[in-house]
Amino acid sequence: MEYVKGSIGRVFTVRLDHGDDLLNELEGLARAENIRSALFLLLGAVREATLVVGPRENKVPPEVQWAGFQDTHEVVGIGNIFSENGNPKIHLHAAAGRGTEPKVGCLRGKSEIFMVAEVFILELTGINAERVLDANRGFAPVSFRK
Repeated sequence: MEYVKGSIGRVFTVRLDHGDDLLNELEGLARAENIRSALFLLLGAVREATLVVGPRENKVPPEVQWAGFQDTHEVVGIGNIFSENGNPKIHLHAAAGRGTEPKVGCLRGKSEIFMVAEVFILELTGINAERVLDANRGFAPVSFRK
């Protein structure tokens, strides 16, 4: 285990509107506001999305399984923002549901907002971290720089 200690800096309350792309908008905001480390909460609805729903087998690096939808789902999520290769990277785990068909996973790719979504971003200060690719594990975990 590794960890660092920091504080909460700026707080952003964000409204995303019908047709906005969730991940693109959050990355754009992070870039515009120079958000290097943050956590966020999300609630709203998404018309279309793709999620990683776990590995096919319990092995590292994983071969991921995908699930998606092309009809409106209510969504709630929690995520973080850290830089990867100098750019903001959104890592968002979400639960999305429509009727009795829930899906839970890591949101990737296009994610179009239906009507509205609200995002509450808490910037983390005093943390020197970034995502660095670990080829052995097949992803870019958060790494802390001294």
